[in-house]
Amino acid sequence: MKVRRYGHIHLLTFYSPILPINVQLFEHELGLVLIDTALERNAAHILSYINELDKPLLAILLTHAHGDHVGGVDAIKSEHPLAELYMSRRDARLLSGDRSLDEDEQNKIRGSLPTIRSKPDRLIDPGERLFGLRVLDAAGHTPGSIAFYDESNRILFAGDAFQSQGGAAVAGDVRPLFPFPGIATWNRSVAVKSAERLIDLSPLLIFVGHGSPLKGTHRLYLALKRAKRKQARKFIR
Repeated sequence: MKVRRYGHIHLLTFYSPILPINVQLFEHELGLVLIDTALERNAAHILSYINELDKPLLAILLTHAHGDHVGGVDAIKSEHPLAELYMSRRDARLLSGDRSLDEDEQNKIRGSLPTIRSKPDRLIDPGERLFGLRVLDAAGHTPGSIAFYDESNRILFAGDAFQSQGGAAVAGDVRPLFPFPGIATWNRSVAVKSAERLIDLSPLLIFVGHGSPLKGTHRLYLALKRAKRKQARKFIR
């Protein structure tokens, strides 16, 4: 596990530099908040690092339901039963084993979708605020993907709405050097719309699920343009 500090934010990365999986742990005034939990086998390292910080774990926030983001939930909740588990209302269905689509949803849901034992303490919707963060709609990678935005510091926790590994990209834009987030994306058109909204916030620092954090939005604007061009070529054919 590789650890990097960005002020009050601890970035924990597994399988760097080839197949990086990120989780973020940030220091709130009352304790620690964990964003995503990597794979099940990574939970022990996350727990050890939390123990080193010697602060209570207040909450676990999930950006979406894929196994490389929720795999460690049960082990971490077992060690920290008072930490509240938050996930989007839509992706909670996926984690319960329900892969059915809503009437307005199209495309097969992709990627690893484990069933977790831990029950959410609270289902959240875009627009809510918790631990100083605003919950944002980031649908596309999964139907219920969400992002978290620290408005006061302009820091975005984007989950897999973007990646930087293999080159900055919008969810669904398959990058040959790291294709996995693109391949596992549910709806590329929806992902592009979500990406545009997130970029328009002009965050100064963007944490992603795979790859190093991005400073500013210049690379993401270029990634969005590329994704839109690919989408346009697809419609022309």
